[in-house]
Amino acid sequence: MYTVGREIHFSYGHRLRDYVGKCAHLHGHNGRAVVELASPTLDAKGMVMDFFEIKSTLGAWINSKLDHRMILSRKDPLAELLIQNGEPVALMDENPTAEALARWIFREAKAMGLPVVKVTLWETENSFAVYEELQPR
Repeated sequence: MYTVGREIHFSYGHRLRDYVGKCAHLHGHNGRAVVELASPTLDAKGMVMDFFEIKSTLGAWINSKLDHRMILSRKDPLAELLIQNGEPVALMDENPTAEALARWIFREAKAMGLPVVKVTLWETENSFAVYEELQPR
């Protein structure tokens, strides 16, 4: 099995509902999504996928949908207020945790037809969440 990866950096803000602690308040991160793709074979160029193609597909989606946006739960009462005031907001059905963001990026990559096997979202330089769909045995 061949595996390649691409780091995609983006900045975002969020807050966690029903949370006790600092993360209950609006705050921001300089995030880093590490996307891993795998294939048992290589294409005609000898690649799983060109790194530039990963950047121009999934990287472009992250740039347009997540970068410099406030990522909030649809249930967050601040969401509508921010949208009404022209702030860039991305909405999720659940709390915008690192785990949920990693899964969102994974599923978006999969929907694009990328052979994604794992997404690691670094929320800070010391904290990360991983999402991968394990194959049934």
